Amino acid sequence: MSLNNSKNIFVIGAGFSGLAASACLAKQGHRVTVLEKNEMAGGRAKLFKSDGFVFDMGPSWYWMPDVFEKYFQLFGKSTSDFYNLKRLNPSYRVFFGEDDFMDIPASEEGLYDLFESHEKGSSKYLKKFLDEAKFKYEVGVNDLVYRPGRSITEFLDWRLLLGVLKLDVFNSFHQYIRKYFKNPKLLQLLEFPVLFLGAKPQDTPALYSLMNYADMSLGTWYPMGGMHKIVEGMQKLAENEGVIFLFNHNVTGIEVENNLAKRITTNQGTFNSDIIVGSADYNHVEQALLPASSRVYSDDYWQKRVMAPSSLIFYLGISKKLKNLLHHNLFFDQDFGKHAIEIYDHPQWPTNPLFYVSCPSLTDNSVAPEGHENLFILIPVAPGLADTDEIKEKYYHLVMDRLEKLTKQSIKDAVIYKRAYAHKDFIADYNAFKGNAYGLANTLMQTAILKPSLKSKKLNNFYYTGQLTVPGPGVPPSIISGQVVAKEISKDLKFL
Repeated sequence: MSLNNSKNIFVIGAGFSGLAASACLAKQGHRVTVLEKNEMAGGRAKLFKSDGFVFDMGPSWYWMPDVFEKYFQLFGKSTSDFYNLKRLNPSYRVFFGEDDFMDIPASEEGLYDLFESHEKGSSKYLKKFLDEAKFKYEVGVNDLVYRPGRSITEFLDWRLLLGVLKLDVFNSFHQYIRKYFKNPKLLQLLEFPVLFLGAKPQDTPALYSLMNYADMSLGTWYPMGGMHKIVEGMQKLAENEGVIFLFNHNVTGIEVENNLAKRITTNQGTFNSDIIVGSADYNHVEQALLPASSRVYSDDYWQKRVMAPSSLIFYLGISKKLKNLLHHNLFFDQDFGKHAIEIYDHPQWPTNPLFYVSCPSLTDNSVAPEGHENLFILIPVAPGLADTDEIKEKYYHLVMDRLEKLTKQSIKDAVIYKRAYAHKDFIADYNAFKGNAYGLANTLMQTAILKPSLKSKKLNNFYYTGQLTVPGPGVPPSIISGQVVAKEISKDLKFL
């Protein structure tokens, strides 16, 4: 890029999308500065340390390893230059009740045997299901999600038009999997990845069976040292490209002149900009930082968005080794349908929630002192709820009692470190709209061009990236989102 076309670009937020956008923009030859309100990069993937424990605060599943590898290869690097991956086998454990659990094997042959053991003849349907899911993955993750969603014409190509029926965009995931399987446990197993997309299976397009391919065929991995190792690698990549990171810089306002965002005000000073990329919470950036005349979406628009869940999380340090757990554990011993209604249809604190437990110290002895365990417990809950210490404590005892019962051991008496985290914390740390944890739900009416646009329609130099715009929630989509917005900025600059 010529020096004449090099721009002074500011990225607000150092989450995965901000890290990706900043590195890609710097690689194009721009002068890039990242303003981050917190003390470190990572956004929801921050970490904290206490009493010898190292806790990943947010994402804990490493799926779609090809997306990470492709990103690092853009800079002539590999993920292995920054962290070591270990494939988990079994991938995870699902608890359905006392003495009733299912370990999910890493191999497809093992999966065929597992399905057969629960439903005679289902292995041949699983093979067909995964073949179809692979096609959706190749089109969806390697093509569709890299499209910026700025015009319907992006999706008018022969491959998509010919494959639209195979992509199952207009069928629900709930109906789709019931064409193949009847066993309730297998159905729950297949529906579980949809939780990451932020909507009920009935409201999620069957296209997202691609997540089952990511789960069952591509596998569940773990970066040794924790998920923050990905953040550290991406930050190092960006710094190698010349990106400047300014931490503890909370953006408090953006000044606009002649349809251009010109100045960014932070708690530590003001910065002049040629282009701004909002990688922080989209709603917060637009509604709280921009003047009213520069906002594209109304408050009413945002209130009507279907949000992915928030989470109640417990970070626990345990003073002994635990049994009957794997690295990843899903507790489906209660009614998923009722819990889903209490998240999506009638938002309220759940009666008997499903929950998830990660015990990374079983794989990685660097995250807990010797002889101890590191536990991460997550309950998906509706966004926008009022969380109090009393509510958190109630659900702590509820899930711990079930965890002890289902794993047949005492745990509460060995808790030597405990921290709870919920809506108010997501708002305080990330300005998360309604305290959401995952972003915008991937419903049909919130897909591609129907998501909040990555380019402002009122400001000529203002862009957005992250989990409230294309392509959607999750770590791999956020990394892709940063790449997409950098490419769009490059294309737009050619016409200036």
